[in-house]
Amino acid sequence: MNNTLKLTHIARTFGKNATKLEVLKDINLEIHEGEIVALVGPSGSGKSTLLHIAGLLDTPTSGTIEIAGENATQMNDAGRTRLRMKSIGFVYQSHLLLPDFNALENVMMPQLIAGVKRKEAENRAKELLKAVGLSHRLTHRAGQLSGGEQQRVAIARALANRPALLLADEPTGNLDPKTADEVFDIFLKVVRETGLSALLATHNPELARKMDRRICVTDGEIQELK
Repeated sequence: MNNTLKLTHIARTFGKNATKLEVLKDINLEIHEGEIVALVGPSGSGKSTLLHIAGLLDTPTSGTIEIAGENATQMNDAGRTRLRMKSIGFVYQSHLLLPDFNALENVMMPQLIAGVKRKEAENRAKELLKAVGLSHRLTHRAGQLSGGEQQRVAIARALANRPALLLADEPTGNLDPKTADEVFDIFLKVVRETGLSALLATHNPELARKMDRRICVTDGEIQELK
């Protein structure tokens, strides 16, 4: 089975000497094609740092990162940007939708930036918004959508460029429990139907148990939970 994400001996430290802080220590993690993995652990344990490194938004102090078979460790900024655009989708706790654009335009935007033709981008956006149950909200701007709807648009946008890897940082953390469950079930359904891999950080143990595996980060180290 091929790996979508492979982290080998990843370490991340901040500061030097007396102020040196080891946030991640010798992390080794593989996520296979089609696998959905939960990242759990207390606040400040290093979950977000690990996600940022996996998503090429931060550079490890040491170790190697492979995404969809490409070694990103020695890439320059342009190479990392290309790989991030081509192979990685992000969903954050805050939806980060563009407020001046409607739902359809928000999902089209990453495709247009990647050079997809407008009509093709529009068709793809409509298909994804239908998959997350928002065909009736295409022309609504972010401020006209509920919190759950905003996150569903964010999920659709993250999938727009057909990434191999989806990274999510507490994607339902700002929602009430009922809405969080609904959005997460949609998230799982769409990800499984798409067949991509996902690494999702969450504080919610019930959501974590719905995934294929659970990885716990504690004091910068990881262990797999049974």
